[in-house]
Amino acid sequence: MRKQYVVIALLISGIAFSQTVQDSVSSKNIDDVVIVASRKPTKISEIPGTVWVVQKEKIQEQAKSGVPIKEMLSILVPGMDIGPQGRTNYGQNIRGRSALVMIDGVSLNSIRTISRQLDAIDPFNIERIEVLSGASSIYGGNATGGIINIITKTPSEKGISGETELGIRTGFMGSDDHDFRAAQSVSAKGEKLSGRLGVAYQQNGGVYGADGEQVITDITQTDLQYNQSIDVLATGGYQFNHKHKITASVQYYNSKFNGDRSLYLGENLSAFTTKDATLLEMRDGFSSDKNIGTERYMGTLTYNGNDILGGQDLYVQLATRGEKLGFYPFPGSVKIPVTTSYMSSSQQDTYYSGLKALLSKSWKGLNITYGVDVDLEKFEGNQSVYDLAKTMSSGGLVNETKYSLGRYPTNHSESYAGYVQARYNLLPKLQLNGGIRYQNLNVKVDDFVGSQQQTQVAMGYGNSASAIPGGESSYNVTLFNGGLLYKFNQQHQAWGTFSQGVSLADPSKYYGIGVYSLNAATGNWNVTSSINVKEQPLQAIKTNQFEVGYRINKGGLRGQIAGFLSNSDKTVTVDRTTFQILVNDLKLRNMGIEAEISYSLNNGVYFGASGLLIKSEVDNKGEWISQEIYNASPSKLVTYIGYHVKNWSFRFQSLQNFKLRDDINNEIDGYNTSDLMAGYRFSWGKFNVGIQNIFNTDYQTIWSKRSQVLYSSYGLPELFSYKGRGRIYNLSYTFDF
Repeated sequence: MRKQYVVIALLISGIAFSQTVQDSVSSKNIDDVVIVASRKPTKISEIPGTVWVVQKEKIQEQAKSGVPIKEMLSILVPGMDIGPQGRTNYGQNIRGRSALVMIDGVSLNSIRTISRQLDAIDPFNIERIEVLSGASSIYGGNATGGIINIITKTPSEKGISGETELGIRTGFMGSDDHDFRAAQSVSAKGEKLSGRLGVAYQQNGGVYGADGEQVITDITQTDLQYNQSIDVLATGGYQFNHKHKITASVQYYNSKFNGDRSLYLGENLSAFTTKDATLLEMRDGFSSDKNIGTERYMGTLTYNGNDILGGQDLYVQLATRGEKLGFYPFPGSVKIPVTTSYMSSSQQDTYYSGLKALLSKSWKGLNITYGVDVDLEKFEGNQSVYDLAKTMSSGGLVNETKYSLGRYPTNHSESYAGYVQARYNLLPKLQLNGGIRYQNLNVKVDDFVGSQQQTQVAMGYGNSASAIPGGESSYNVTLFNGGLLYKFNQQHQAWGTFSQGVSLADPSKYYGIGVYSLNAATGNWNVTSSINVKEQPLQAIKTNQFEVGYRINKGGLRGQIAGFLSNSDKTVTVDRTTFQILVNDLKLRNMGIEAEISYSLNNGVYFGASGLLIKSEVDNKGEWISQEIYNASPSKLVTYIGYHVKNWSFRFQSLQNFKLRDDINNEIDGYNTSDLMAGYRFSWGKFNVGIQNIFNTDYQTIWSKRSQVLYSSYGLPELFSYKGRGRIYNLSYTFDF
């Protein structure tokens, strides 16, 4: 058989590799090759599991029609929740559980579980997105719901090339209701050396609901009104010969608040203190001397060698990532000694470095992949307490730092893992897959003075405060997976699998918490009880998943369906009375069906539907009851029809979110939104026009409903009421050279 070599983006547990692989099947479509399922290039027809590949054409069609990445994924990935429209992707689960998000294989998840993984890259720099649904033991922690692998663009053709993009988006509901974006890339590709530089910029304005009223600022997780973002991505590679290659990438991403309009909380924060929602309003005059947004850098350096060390493929990687996450000023109260309201915001910084190595060897009918992962991470959490007089007089709009204090204890984590994954053909059409991963984590937590006591001392109530002792602890976890794949042929496969995922413990949520009492004689806040790291180590929580599925890719028909059941039986909580870390028996199960079917006609017409039918329950004294809505995922249905003819393209899509209610009568409302997209390619570029929420549906986002439950203790649900954006028009122009 004639050998053909294709360059593919190989993502090995933390970095992008490019390698030359031999095409051994009749299909020459590179889209059939994915990395996410087994940490090495694998044909989808060889994977016993549910894998979705969102190609560049689909991504760009959505993005150039104005659909942001979180909303795009909820439309194009059947198992993924409908995304929030703000900065956070909290609660945007896959199959009801959390997902591991990667860029070119570099994990964006940290031990500190902050949900900003999708505030990380501009769609302009994305080549494709691979999604593995369900719990996975392949990559280690925090992949209990699935894995999202965002693959960035590399040069696609020899010589010099590039892309220019301009776009504007508006709902015509206010003078500030407009978003503007511009992006530019330049690529070069030779026989051995290649590189690409892409820069994308966007400035957002205000956001308005279908009723014409401005959506209030999300002060919990920060939103994207008046937000400015820039994404700079540089990639390069050098091919020594057909066996050896080195690649590198550097990304800088900065997405921050850039405006002067925000939420007014009433004079002296009276809306917050009196629970009077009528005092809430959007006003000009907002300022903060602390960054509100996401700033991130990533760097990768990789080497891969093919057919070396006894006929093995070797992949070695180095990766580094640093991120500074700034949060919005949030109201609180402190006793000094009279209970007083004030505003503060946190800054949460993570510094990560990792080394990965993998070897893969194939014999007739057998493939073995084995390797090691080393991950080192440092987390720091600080807070700014703002000038009380300026905060009160401005209703929370003017925020100037008066005190810079600690918010969470600094912690260091070290993770060391080894794994083996094997694939064996039992019969010509029957394939056995299985693997094991062992992971050990060491956590060191610094001594820490309680954040409230730091605030009290700074404001003059007490002279000093004792530190809650830190310390070190470690734990380990072993994960298994196994499955059978029956290959009718290259167009039809069926499978059954078992896989384990794990949620890693977040030390910042549990340590640095204690009870204090003031010594009147010395003015020192003494620790009377606290959580001790050494005596109360954290644990990982496993999820077991069972899945059966079937897929078809024949002619114009494409389809995939999977039924799943995932179970976990533990949860980690803190007893706020005894300050003990408790590992409770809490059985949680998610069960459902995830599916998509589509058909493409020869005349350019295509149509299809996808969806998730899911039920999430917890065990309550032997009785299964609905999981609370701030964690549970609602079911959804997406339908679409499109047409590609000559230079024209059209697409109409409809997204239906179904009502979800838990056993304590919290409810996420059902709603439907629809989008219309059109494009036309000229010899000198392409225009895209999009209308999002074309029927101007009036609805609250899923995050709005969840946040009202999560922050119910504040007694002001209107403060957390975030409407979805009304009808939006988008126009973009793209020129390739």
